[in-house]
Amino acid sequence: MIKVDLKGNVKELEAGVTAAEVAKSIGMGLYKSACAARIDGKVCDLRTPLTKDCSLEILTFDDPDGKHAFWHTAAHVMAQAVQHLFPEAKFGIGPALENGWYYDIKVGRSLSTADFEAIEAEMKKLVKADEPIVRRTITVEEGREIFAGQDYKLELMEEYAAKGWELSIYTQGDFTDLCAGPHLMSTGMLKAVKLTKVAAAYWRADASRDSLDRLYGIAFPKASMLEEHLKMLEEAAKRDHRKLGKELGLFAFRDEAPGFPFYLPKGMVLKNTLIDYWREVHKKWDYLEISTPQIMKRTLWETSGHWDHYKENMYTTVIDGEDFAIKPMNCPGSILVYEMEPHSYRDLPLRYGELGLVHRHELSGALHGMFRVRCFTQDDAHILLGQEQIKDEVVRIAQLFDEVYSLFKLPYKIELSTMPDDHIGSKEDWDIATAALADAITSIGKTYDVNPGDGAFYGPKLDFHIQDSLGRTWQCGTIQLDYQLPGRFNLEYTGEDGQKHCPVMIHRVVFGSIERFIGILTEHFAGAFPTWLTPVQVEIIPITERAHEYARQLKAKLDEAGVRSEADYRSEKMNYKIREAQLQKIPYMLVVGDKEVENGTVSVRARKEGKGGTMSADEFVAQILDEIKNKEN
Repeated sequence: MIKVDLKGNVKELEAGVTAAEVAKSIGMGLYKSACAARIDGKVCDLRTPLTKDCSLEILTFDDPDGKHAFWHTAAHVMAQAVQHLFPEAKFGIGPALENGWYYDIKVGRSLSTADFEAIEAEMKKLVKADEPIVRRTITVEEGREIFAGQDYKLELMEEYAAKGWELSIYTQGDFTDLCAGPHLMSTGMLKAVKLTKVAAAYWRADASRDSLDRLYGIAFPKASMLEEHLKMLEEAAKRDHRKLGKELGLFAFRDEAPGFPFYLPKGMVLKNTLIDYWREVHKKWDYLEISTPQIMKRTLWETSGHWDHYKENMYTTVIDGEDFAIKPMNCPGSILVYEMEPHSYRDLPLRYGELGLVHRHELSGALHGMFRVRCFTQDDAHILLGQEQIKDEVVRIAQLFDEVYSLFKLPYKIELSTMPDDHIGSKEDWDIATAALADAITSIGKTYDVNPGDGAFYGPKLDFHIQDSLGRTWQCGTIQLDYQLPGRFNLEYTGEDGQKHCPVMIHRVVFGSIERFIGILTEHFAGAFPTWLTPVQVEIIPITERAHEYARQLKAKLDEAGVRSEADYRSEKMNYKIREAQLQKIPYMLVVGDKEVENGTVSVRARKEGKGGTMSADEFVAQILDEIKNKEN
């Protein structure tokens, strides 16, 4: 007999019982909705036998890991459907994503959206058949026989075997895939499936290799959930920051500079207003702003470790016969600033803030509007401090993050990322750093999820995932605790004991990057930014030529008060001008005609209820200034 802890309820069960059998013993409802299991913290198949005392969680579609197993299974079902329709198909990889899955496939021709209906119909047949899914481990020799003719699978299998990994396959009906899992027990749970798009993708992201078709899809246990998701996608398409950025005149991209954004005049107002707010917040929280060079010598990047661990993402050049790199990160520059003068314990924590322009070589297929660019302004900060100050400083940073995200009404979750395989420094240092982050964040009543092995190469980190108005999550803020770089650069300070000590460094950003945060805010607010942030705050609309002079006086008054305004003097009809201003998402319109000129008033049309009506110009200025000062949303 073994003891199985089911969230505090300990049961004695026969050794060898599977997670699925335990779920069935609890209730058929749970068993039918179960997608995977978590055994002693590790996500596994429901078919996994329990052989010793352990903790067990049954994961449904409501759990992110349950969704992962659900969508991973759907990817296999889609591949099986493609195999039925295109027997010559060659299969690459088909991972689950945050929302759905994709599968890289090569057939005799390019697949298109015209193929979706037939593939979906075949998938529905496979779901209706409720094929059981069977897992087994194989040898390399067996794999070579099973995947004969599937060159991509054979390549992956040989790599996995060379690394000493267990080779496992999953079979449903006439389809077998090389896969680590986990998967559902059968295909029947996939009640609603939908293919969403197709794109080209190079095998192993290598432009010199085969081009495959990447088929994306989504699936749910209920048709109603799919309908809700498709409505969300429709709304997201309306909010697409690339579309709105063009319509609102904020930013643009050109073929002459792929991945490098062009800020248009209104976009610069938006960017600078966001930066002004960043400076305001960081001054309040005692940061010192610095600016460091764009290009620095290779030797610096070798010392930092970036040349060995990040070179493929760096742009390099040669100056006077020496190798230089355009900075992909700001941290080494902050270290050089720290080195310029001696420090004592009285100086710490020393908080450097930098709006540093960084460049990273991203694959062209990964570029995505403002979300993934090759050049961006990182709202960085690097904090040098003593080890005993870590907890208080992390708490302080988390409070700053909370202030910023609350202003934009962006709830968030925190994720603790731990030591990756490709790391520098000892495991002991990593354990100390990881525990320090966890202790700090729990001390202020915050919770976190663990993301194993996803830390930066120099230290663990806390990632802040914000949620926008459509419920989508974005990783923005991060707090990275670094015991490595200060030591690599031999940084020191004089301690209270008069001895030399090496400081710890915290790397942190709150927006993530100005560009990405602008993209997120554009979609979050659907382009209708809060008045304090929006590029044009007031549109003045004179409805007669006689009102033009009054409109100019109003604009001068608003300019003097620091309110961003435009006046539309075109000889168009009033309703046309109003509609144009609405499409530009301008929060206030001042409609003025002969009556307003005579009375010295303005007729205010406001985006928000309760802000409009007829009032004096001075009353309106006072109202909007109060809204801007308080940064109302």
